[in-house]
Amino acid sequence: MLRLLASGCARGPGPGVGARPVSGLCHPGLRQSRQASDAPRNQPPSPELVARSVGVCSMMRLPVQTSPEGLDAAFIGVPLDTGTSNRPGARFGPRRIREESVMLRTVNPSTGALPFQSLTVADLGDVNVNLYNLQDSCRRIQEAYEKIVAAGCIPLTLGGDHTITYPILQAMAKKHGPVGLLHVDAHTDTADEALGEKLYHGAPFRRCVDEGLLDCKRVAQIGIRGYSTTLDPYRYNRSQGFRVVLAEDCWMKSLVPLMAEVRQQMGGKPIYISFDIDALDPAYAPGTGTPEIAGLTPGQALEIIRGCQGLNVVGCDLVEVSPPYDLSGNTALLAANLLFEMLCALPKVTTV
Repeated sequence: MLRLLASGCARGPGPGVGARPVSGLCHPGLRQSRQASDAPRNQPPSPELVARSVGVCSMMRLPVQTSPEGLDAAFIGVPLDTGTSNRPGARFGPRRIREESVMLRTVNPSTGALPFQSLTVADLGDVNVNLYNLQDSCRRIQEAYEKIVAAGCIPLTLGGDHTITYPILQAMAKKHGPVGLLHVDAHTDTADEALGEKLYHGAPFRRCVDEGLLDCKRVAQIGIRGYSTTLDPYRYNRSQGFRVVLAEDCWMKSLVPLMAEVRQQMGGKPIYISFDIDALDPAYAPGTGTPEIAGLTPGQALEIIRGCQGLNVVGCDLVEVSPPYDLSGNTALLAANLLFEMLCALPKVTTV
């Protein structure tokens, strides 16, 4: 189902214990159906004990395994950019995000979240996409995610262009029914077609509406901006019941009050978070395919994700990181941090 990044992994060190190598794909305890609450969980190795340059290139240097069984949440890469309409390169996004994730640590003092003490988490490698056939790639993604969610594992996806969210939501809806959506992006991604094609990164949420995958009254799109070919480019979205929050309505503001309203809108039903890195201003995130000026700030991005604490989040993605346009690595570093924040916002994560 999934193609691993590497053939080995290391279990994070426990308190006062140095890292030790483990042969095979993963620690054998990870294959149990669910770890006991008092059993040791996977921990990213501390940089005080293991140099950041040491280890396999997995998300946060977590163990890599082939099966979602026994996991509460997992990072998965979808290295696909065949649906890109402008600058390519997002197929390299998952690898670069993993590289930058060595800077992350295990606790979130700002929110009090203790994700690795609450959940069993690993890296499931990459979906083996078909770069020559977008339809076949979407089929492969949907099948892979159906197995992940069926195992009770919450996926946190490293993209890839935004086309990938469509087959992921197909898998989500198969288990949960129509889901709510928090979509953070510069673009609505609800175009009907381009160049005669209905499947590309500008249309995933139009396809989701067509197939009844979304609970449209529980869809919020934040950070939307940019020029258009019409004076009312958001008519379709609002006609479906989406809440569309323009970037200019976020300028110079805290988004904490907005997220209080979004939490009310979403209620207790399942919600999926889809975060396109181009929601952020290109001054902060230049490494993306379709940058738009005057976007959100990293602080506002944190307010949005932290505002999801307490919601019934069933999956997340971070898409459209294009390393060829990210010479400093700052875009990928920002993406890695946002994925960690998503992990911290998942249900069952203990906060203190």
